[in-house]
Amino acid sequence: MKKRKLARFAELETFSNVVQPKLDEIIHDNYPLKGKWSSEYFKNQNPLILELGCGKGEYTIGLAEKYPHINFIGIDIKGDRLWKGGKTSIEKGLKNVAFIRLPIENISFVFGENEVSEIWITFPDPQPNKPKTKKRLTSPAFLDRYTQIIKPKGIIHLKTDNAGLFEYTVEVLKERNHSVLFITRDLHSSKMNDDILSIRTYYETIYLKKEIPICYLNFTL
Repeated sequence: MKKRKLARFAELETFSNVVQPKLDEIIHDNYPLKGKWSSEYFKNQNPLILELGCGKGEYTIGLAEKYPHINFIGIDIKGDRLWKGGKTSIEKGLKNVAFIRLPIENISFVFGENEVSEIWITFPDPQPNKPKTKKRLTSPAFLDRYTQIIKPKGIIHLKTDNAGLFEYTVEVLKERNHSVLFITRDLHSSKMNDDILSIRTYYETIYLKKEIPICYLNFTL
C-alpha cells in the first residue's frame, strides 16, 4: 500500500492538470495565478467553479463533462485522492478541469476577488467534535474566506449525509442572514434538477445503498 501511494505521488508530479502550490509561493499573497485562473491557466474567459474537498474528483469531472464551456477546479489536500481525479480527467481528454492540492483554509491566497462563480462542498468531513466546528467548511471562518473570492450572488452548494453538519450549517446561515435558495433533507426524494441528482460521488453511492438520506442546500452570501 505504501509503495503504491508513493508511486501515485510521483506520478501526480507529472500531471499537467494538477497544481501543488508550495507554502512559500502563497504565503505573501502574491501567487501568480491568483485572479488569473481562467485567462492564464485555462486560456479562456469562461466562468470558474470550485469543488472543495473534492476527494477523487467524481463531481468535478462529472460537471466538467456536462459543461465544457465552464472551468472546474477540484481542491483537496490528499494527494492520493487527487491522483485519481487527475488521471481520469487526462484519460477523458478534459481540458476544462484541473485540481489543486491545497489546505482549503488557504483558498483566498490562490483565488482573487470575484474570481469564482460557484462553489460546491460535497460530503465534507463533519468534524463532529465541538472544538473542531471552526474547521467545518461551512463555519463562519470558511464562509468569510468564500466571501473574498466568490462573485456577488454566486451560489454555494452543500451536499452531505451528516444531519448534524447540515443543521449546523442552516443555523450559521440564519445567524449571518445569508440567503438560502433551496433546501431539502432528502435530496433523492425531492424534485431537484438532473445536475444535482445524476452526478454522484463515491461516498454518495455508498450512503444511498445504505438508504441514508442525502441533505442538500444552496445559498448565497
